[in-house]
Amino acid sequence: MAQTAATTPAVGELMAELAALEDPRIREVNARHGDDHGVNLGKLRAIAKRLKTQHARARELWETDDTAARLLALLICRPKAFARDELDTMLRQARTPKVHDWLVNYVVKKSPHAEELRLAWSADPDPVVASAGWALTSERVAKKPGGLDLTGLLDIIETEMKGAPDRLQWAMNTCLATIGIEHDEHRARALAIGERLEVLKDYPTPPNCTSPFAPIWIAEMVSRQDDRGR
Repeated sequence: MAQTAATTPAVGELMAELAALEDPRIREVNARHGDDHGVNLGKLRAIAKRLKTQHARARELWETDDTAARLLALLICRPKAFARDELDTMLRQARTPKVHDWLVNYVVKKSPHAEELRLAWSADPDPVVASAGWALTSERVAKKPGGLDLTGLLDIIETEMKGAPDRLQWAMNTCLATIGIEHDEHRARALAIGERLEVLKDYPTPPNCTSPFAPIWIAEMVSRQDDRGR
């Protein structure tokens, strides 16, 4: 349930609240990943939980071009209320990885325009935009694979992933792993592509986390599925 206008904090109040949460140490850590905010995400989510859905206020927060404000906007917006062209513009305005990821995962995936945008973005010459298309493709591979040409996707990944820019390469690698995990008839080829291309093979992986190197990722997730099935 959305709050009433009388109880809705103005954008200026929300910006001040976010500014008060700024932590230089968090900003320093985020900067290593290309993000430019210093707000603890747990505290930001707490604000969103308090505000609930406020689509008009979300639009105003987005227009500030402030990363923390945009993250808050993505948590309190109504995903299905955005037009197709509006989402396309927002993706191209998303300057930082976190805003980009939240926009795709929290908003676009819930939009009735997701499939149309998936097709358009996947073919976009901007690799960051294309990475969003591949993220949506991974979602379909896992949840609604009907109608997808998985063999064709593997052909593209095999040809283009090795030389792709970082964000696009990561998204294509995720799609490769998802195909291998979810579709056993394509698993052998997905594993072979991962082994041959060696994308993210040496990526530093913290203890108790799964490596993004596709052959390890696929093997780990399939093993978990097998364990659950016993």
